[in-house]
Amino acid sequence: MALSANTNEFLRETGGIAAFSGRFFKELFRPRYEVAEFVRQCFVIGYKSFPLIGLTGFIMGLVLTMQLRPSLIEYGVESQLPAMVGIAIVREIGPVITALIFAGKIGSSIGAELGSMKVTEQIDAMEVSGTNPFKYLVVTRVLASTLMLPVLVLLSDAISLYGSYLGVNIRGVTSFHLFYTQVFDVLAFSDVLPAFIKSFFFGFAVAIIGCYKGYFSNKGTEGVGQSANSAVVVASIVIFIIDLVAVQITDVFNLN
Repeated sequence: MALSANTNEFLRETGGIAAFSGRFFKELFRPRYEVAEFVRQCFVIGYKSFPLIGLTGFIMGLVLTMQLRPSLIEYGVESQLPAMVGIAIVREIGPVITALIFAGKIGSSIGAELGSMKVTEQIDAMEVSGTNPFKYLVVTRVLASTLMLPVLVLLSDAISLYGSYLGVNIRGVTSFHLFYTQVFDVLAFSDVLPAFIKSFFFGFAVAIIGCYKGYFSNKGTEGVGQSANSAVVVASIVIFIIDLVAVQITDVFNLN
């Protein structure tokens, strides 16, 4: 039975991204190492993304606390508010929301930047001049993204918890020490480690998809916009899939 056009396109894209990822790992350990470009990408991808992610984290913690308070008051467990917010942010909300914001900012930026270089034949010019464009453009961005997103997740979690602390004190008085004692008393190593590990996969997925979409962009300037848009959409879907798999794996280990 013949496959539909959408199914063929999906399989083609999946295979293309898989082959692109394989080429990344092949080029990663092959000299020459573009250390200066890697450091620059860490600055661009990590440091310049921090203000947006920090603001998002702060609002997320504040709003989540204000939304949960009425329900907990209704059931008479308002004292558990810091613990519940802490678990929700560290386990799930912090890494996923941060990764989605990261995909919107960095995924689209990488897709548009590489797409623009592709349609203006700058990548072809690099190949002609003897430079390895894949090593310089793709490996540095993917590696920087993979390493920077976990750092951003940790910072976002910390800022979210501070926003939650302010939210708790809007209609009550809770000391800073008491709030964080309640949060960390219920957090276990098994809560923090899986969330931290999956953020590496989130960062890798965002960057590899953005690079793939931009590296094979076509149709002129229209294709640049399509590359940026599809990079965000596909990366967001992959983030949810990775998160689902991570939750299932974590549940298996917790049951054992």
